[in-house]
Parts: sequence; C-alpha cells; structure tokens
Amino acid sequence: MKRPRICAVIVSKDLPPIEGIEPFINLYEVRIDLIGDGWPELVRQLNKPWIGCNRLADEGGRWERGEASRIEELLKAVELGAEIIDMELRMKNLAEIVPLIKKKAKCLLSSHELNSTPSLSEMKEIVHQQLKAGADVCKVVTTAHRFEDNLAVLQLIAEFPKSKIVSFAMGPLGYVSRILCPLVGGYFTYASIEAGKESASGQITVRDLRKLYEMVEL
Repeated sequence: MKRPRICAVIVSKDLPPIEGIEPFINLYEVRIDLIGDGWPELVRQLNKPWIGCNRLADEGGRWERGEASRIEELLKAVELGAEIIDMELRMKNLAEIVPLIKKKAKCLLSSHELNSTPSLSEMKEIVHQQLKAGADVCKVVTTAHRFEDNLAVLQLIAEFPKSKIVSFAMGPLGYVSRILCPLVGGYFTYASIEAGKESASGQITVRDLRKLYEMVEL
C-alpha cells in the first residue's frame, strides 16, 4: 500500500513542535493569515516542501487586511520557495494571478463549503472549474452533517482518477473522510501539528493520523 501523504498545518511561529513532527509528514501548509507577521522567517527554517495559504475569512480564514495585500503575501511565498500556492476558486482576478504563480510554483485551487456538503454533481462541476482555471491540485472541502457526506466527498476523488484531488468534510462527522482521503486516491490529507492548534474543525493531529496509517500499512 502506498504510504498516505500528510500535510501538517502551521498556525503559529512555535518552531519546536513543527520540527518535532517533520519525520512523520510529507509537506507543510503555512497559514499566513493565522501566523501573521514573521511567517517569512519561519519558512526559511522548514526542511520539507510547503504550501503557501492566506485564507479569506468567508472560506474559513482570518485575513483581515485588503485583497491586494493578501495577494502580495502569496506572491511573496512564491519567491520564498513555496512548492504550491493555495488560492480560492472564487478569488477575484484569478485568471491573471494563476499564470504569475505558475512561473515558479504549482497552483492548488480550493473551494470551501462551511455549512453543508453539496451534491456529488455540484462538487464535480467545482473540480471541472478548478481544472479549467489551471489547477495543478484541486481541493474541495465541505462540512459534514451526516455520515453519507463522507461518502460523497470521497466519491469525488474516484471521479477524477487522473487528477490530483484533495476532498474531505470538516466537522466531527467528517473525521472518516479526513482519514480516508489519501487511502482512496486523494493527493494528501491535512493534520494539525498538535492538539489545540487545529486550523479547522475535525482536524486530527499528525501523530494520531500516522498511528492510524501504520495500522493499515501492508
């Protein structure tokens, strides 16, 4: 069985915990909107590939300044060596920004539904839009209100076997999809560096996730 890929989400400048989980992960997500000033100094000390992310408030982030400065931080992440830049599909001027990013990094285009899980057909349309916009990685995150929502987001991955898809549901009822995402073909899943430092509801710690995966490794 191919080892599931884990992306650890960095939400603060506290370096020791970040370094402590490095052997268990494949890449980091650097949440610029959560870390705040000082994130450039932090990324210079990372020894694994990283995703630059500066999330909008209406998609679960905390960026409070203007859109121009938000994009400026993402472009700075490219120059500082980010392997991937996460941008929302609904971002204004996306068509102009994607080519700038792709000169030096890959584009992860994301869509977040904070209140529900759309139908499979609706989510498939979102992925088609992401691919059309130039996504190297497509990310569709929903919110689970019933067990079946886990099945829907995982089925989405199976619908695009030739593309890099990250799809899972947030919230306590979405645990299953977070765990299974990379086991059913998802490009990776996200995990928190330590308990209490989750960037989204339902996020599991790196160490707990790795323990689960070790149980199923052949």
